[in-house]
Amino acid sequence: MYIDTHAHLDMYDSASDQAQVVSRAHAARVRQIITIGINLPSSGQAVAIAEQYEGVFAATGIHPHDAKGATSETYDGLRHLAKSPCVVAVGEIGLDFFKEYSPRREQEICLREQIQLARELRLPLIIHDRDAHDEIIRILREEKAEDVGGVFHCFSGNYTFGRKCLDMGFHISIAGVVTFPKAAILRDVVKNVPMDRLLIETDAPFLAPVPYRGKRNEPAYVVHVARKLADIKGCSVIEVAQWTRENAQALFKLPPL
Repeated sequence: MYIDTHAHLDMYDSASDQAQVVSRAHAARVRQIITIGINLPSSGQAVAIAEQYEGVFAATGIHPHDAKGATSETYDGLRHLAKSPCVVAVGEIGLDFFKEYSPRREQEICLREQIQLARELRLPLIIHDRDAHDEIIRILREEKAEDVGGVFHCFSGNYTFGRKCLDMGFHISIAGVVTFPKAAILRDVVKNVPMDRLLIETDAPFLAPVPYRGKRNEPAYVVHVARKLADIKGCSVIEVAQWTRENAQALFKLPPL
């Protein structure tokens, strides 16, 4: 049985579409899904979806793309949403210096506010990091993010950076990118990261793995990520499923399957 630790179920077309996606995931033995918020409305939708479906949980947070609009009322809204027992993490938060839809300074402020919120709520972090490796490590250290830990989702660095993340107590989550032919650096990361620190995800509806690359992604496809990890690690897919499942359950305090 598998856990997809990062999907955006609110981004599917309709409630009926969401229901079918969840059903297909369960049929593929993906028995738990964490649906991720990227702003306050999206986070509210994530909580509502998680409260509707068995095996679905939510993370609430402000993505760096939306950092420029965040206010104290925004963080209060996240604090209120976190009262739901379905909320298991603060995320998706972080820095994105590739697209820079929000100014860097505002991204950094938003990240710090949410790390502080996570420490207050005693929830782990789900980190988005794009072209900001050094800056994000610095901020995580300054804000004592290791107190709550978390995961670097859709990991995009090399193993040298990955080692820094591991040393801070963070997990590393692998998405469908690992199945792409040119993802040699990411496959090296998988080879070197201990099994007890790896998670798997889809980032659905984005980044569908081979053989669905270019199509709409969904949580059922996380099995293809697991198969690739098994190939890289030289073990069975059952072992990958068990390790990543137990890692996710421990980090996010999910109920046993």
